[in-house]
Amino acid sequence: MSCVFCAIVGGEAPAIRIHEDDEYLAILDIRPFTRGHTLVIPKRHTVDLTDTPPEIVAGMATLGQRIAKAARNSGLHADGNNIAINDGKPAFQSVFHIHLHVVPRRQGDKLSFAKGMVLRRDPDREESGRVLREALAKIDAGDKD
Repeated sequence: MSCVFCAIVGGEAPAIRIHEDDEYLAILDIRPFTRGHTLVIPKRHTVDLTDTPPEIVAGMATLGQRIAKAARNSGLHADGNNIAINDGKPAFQSVFHIHLHVVPRRQGDKLSFAKGMVLRRDPDREESGRVLREALAKIDAGDKD
């Protein structure tokens, strides 16, 4: 199966390019939530957050921050931005080439990312913390091998 983002990076598919350098491409989203909704895409294909080296994720965040600042300082008149990586199908990832969303927001807009998330309680926060700490320790031990 071909990757639409790899096709865009390779110049085989159209996109409105906002920024391009040796490692990243930023394009306008084809189905934007708001005007100026931009995707930051690493040129090297990786699938999701766990498949992507940390330095690539950091570079995506750095470029995303620059685009967010541009949205505030431009004719888009953004008052803020949502920055998001949808990691896996359960998290609404629909293109399986990691990408960062930069969604310009304006005071009073009606966009809601948290619709349906009214109840936000963890039934056992201590246990969730223990499970995550244990998993991090295993990851850290694996990195030292």
